Amino acid sequence: MRFNRAGDGLAAKRRPGNVHRADEGEALLLPEIARQQELGKEVGFRADAALAKPEIYAALEERGVKYALRIPANDRLPRDIEALLTRSGGRPRHKPLVGYKGFLYQAESWKTARRGVAQVEFHAGERFPRVGFIVTNRTLPSRAGVRFYNKRGTAEQGIKEGNQAVKRTRLSCQRFRSKAVRRGRSVLADNLGNRWRRLALPSRIDAGSLTSLQQRLVKTGGRLVKHARYDWLLLAESHLTRRLFGSRVRRIAELPLPAG
Repeated sequence: MRFNRAGDGLAAKRRPGNVHRADEGEALLLPEIARQQELGKEVGFRADAALAKPEIYAALEERGVKYALRIPANDRLPRDIEALLTRSGGRPRHKPLVGYKGFLYQAESWKTARRGVAQVEFHAGERFPRVGFIVTNRTLPSRAGVRFYNKRGTAEQGIKEGNQAVKRTRLSCQRFRSKAVRRGRSVLADNLGNRWRRLALPSRIDAGSLTSLQQRLVKTGGRLVKHARYDWLLLAESHLTRRLFGSRVRRIAELPLPAG
């Protein structure tokens, strides 16, 4: 799946169980990049090491996309940051001691060298440091480049919320096509809930996660009554329900009508 910075799902695709999740990543990624650029948006991309492949780098650079991707450690990478791998003397600190360094790196499968950034963390009570590497084409300082990559945690949180709220991982169908359709429906439900939380609710009301919003507003002992021309959603009487649902209805009513 691909997410934007707001946590909305942009694209999703089912894959067979014997295929790596990064295979054919270009088929899902590049059309979405083209669509966003046609809308006049500046596109940035961050991902884990599964998509750290030369063809992905080349495709992103060809389209002018700023990226930051994590790369798995190997025997060559620590040689460029040997000065950071030695802890300074003195009493260990309670807070982690973090260092950053940028360097040029070229793997054997790459045709050109690219900028790498290392983050080294020394934690109290741990003998060895925690080391992470990313490759990026952004011109930000090393610390800012790592922070840009770390914001992909928003997407991870969106995946977790979707799995819990709309049961995105429960695909009990027998056919592959049926599972793909159910996955598409769950992504649509996830996006509708996310838009509802961000756009329809007043800013003074803390909706929390999609799961809490579902429990506080939707699962309130209501029922659906169908008539010839209308369907009525009857919710249990409560002050919180009136505030949340009433504010959503008012916001929808304030939306401008299309011309003509």
